[in-house]
Amino acid sequence: MITSSRMAAVDRNSAALGIPRKQLMESSGGALARRIQDVADTGSTVTLVCGRGNNGGDAFVAARFLSDYETRVYLLGRPETIQTEIARKNWDALGNAEISRRMISDPRAIDFDESDVIVDAMLGTGVTGQLREPEATCTDLINQSQTPVVSVDVPSGIDADTGEREGVAVDADHVVTFHDSKPGLESVEATITVADIGIPDAAERFTGPGDLLGLSRIPHGHKGEHGEVLVVGGGPYTGAPALAGQAALRAGADLVRVVVPEPVAREVQSYSEDLIVRPLPGDRIAPPNVDQLQDLAAAHDSVVVGPGLGDSEASQSAVADLLECIDGRVVVDADALSVVPTVETDANLVCTPHRGELADMGGPAVEDPRNSVEAIETYAAELDITLLVKAQTDLITDRHRHRLNRTGTPAMTVGGTGDVLAGAVGALVCRSEPLQAAAIGAYANGRAGTLATEGRNRGLLATDLPDALPEALSDDGSCWRSPGWRRLPRDSRVHTYDRPGRRSDGGCRLETWHSQTCYRQRWDRAESVDGCCHPW
Repeated sequence: MITSSRMAAVDRNSAALGIPRKQLMESSGGALARRIQDVADTGSTVTLVCGRGNNGGDAFVAARFLSDYETRVYLLGRPETIQTEIARKNWDALGNAEISRRMISDPRAIDFDESDVIVDAMLGTGVTGQLREPEATCTDLINQSQTPVVSVDVPSGIDADTGEREGVAVDADHVVTFHDSKPGLESVEATITVADIGIPDAAERFTGPGDLLGLSRIPHGHKGEHGEVLVVGGGPYTGAPALAGQAALRAGADLVRVVVPEPVAREVQSYSEDLIVRPLPGDRIAPPNVDQLQDLAAAHDSVVVGPGLGDSEASQSAVADLLECIDGRVVVDADALSVVPTVETDANLVCTPHRGELADMGGPAVEDPRNSVEAIETYAAELDITLLVKAQTDLITDRHRHRLNRTGTPAMTVGGTGDVLAGAVGALVCRSEPLQAAAIGAYANGRAGTLATEGRNRGLLATDLPDALPEALSDDGSCWRSPGWRRLPRDSRVHTYDRPGRRSDGGCRLETWHSQTCYRQRWDRAESVDGCCHPW
């Protein structure tokens, strides 16, 4: 089964793999038409009641396949309010093909008793709550008729995830749902047909832009509502906890506090004024710090433990004691991973080992995680954790399900990229369930590496990644960088960029812009692609 939100993600991932939504709608409409043909004899009257979303678009397509039937297509609303371009084009196609179609605002104008089959294509899996008008009145009229009803994907008024209804809902006799069944259909007393519409397995197994769909921010949110993250680490190393903290901020956390030993606190703070650094007594995280760490952890939505921690016996003991006395969501990385198999904890752990660290934890030794899914899932089940195994193709599993991620670049073998990943997952797990947070984190971290290197396979620094995370976590492809900009040779003070353009005579022109005050991050982002002159 697949939830409505996961179905939306898979649909978007499928499009990213090269299967356009138009093709999926054509397949969905064809499958719907075949089910109608099973239910009604040739020449029967089929009334299709359509909403303004893709659910209605599926029915528009189906009407084209029913040339041996008397079809009547009714749109609840005006054509200009159809919500997607592909549904609108299929509405237009009906008119071009001279297939009967009609816009209505009052469903009482439909004579359902003259129909042999009614197709409910008003609302799909993405709509919840009580039906509004005119759908509510239309649903009452459909239920009052004695005509067989075929619903598209889910009966209108039924929550696709829970099966609950708030008020009236269509009493369907048949449901044609796509790709996989929906949890809410278990409570529907109807014949359920699951239609394969050509979505590849990779759209569900591999991470993709669809996984980013649930990352919207609360429109009127307040500070802290998008997550507060505690990073515990540092001592032998100072850059790692700073990278993790900055990545958590760039991945959407509102507040990040970094807890490090007092001797390195000023150095960690110097990396970014955005971090809130809390010093602890001693030159290493150690057991005497655990009580204070426990109190801090309780005040945060997630904890990231391990970056820069070191492998001293005192630090390992402190991590074990901390995990045993806290609950909530904890991302465990680097040297902290080794204690996980030895502790009993109520915390929900997300562990982020590379293949060597997985083996050191007592997990399976693997070359390619894709070929060892069952063994890694078994190990995750033994420890009752979520695992993100870092490799050329990452494997993410919570023992029940698994995802694969193939974003990234060979340049990401540089040190520190794992600290960025841990921080990003720490931010994401504040508002997403652990498997999804780990999958999105892996996808965004790899994508950030590709964005930061602009296709180069060397020269990446871990510090390049946090600034690229906001774009990597965006599905709209937007970026404050202008494509085609190229950095020219510069001295240490004046930085000159050329802006490629096109003259009216078809030749190229260059506009030179100067800046005395660019920050280094912007110099790096301004470096572009191929150094050629492009139209803009």
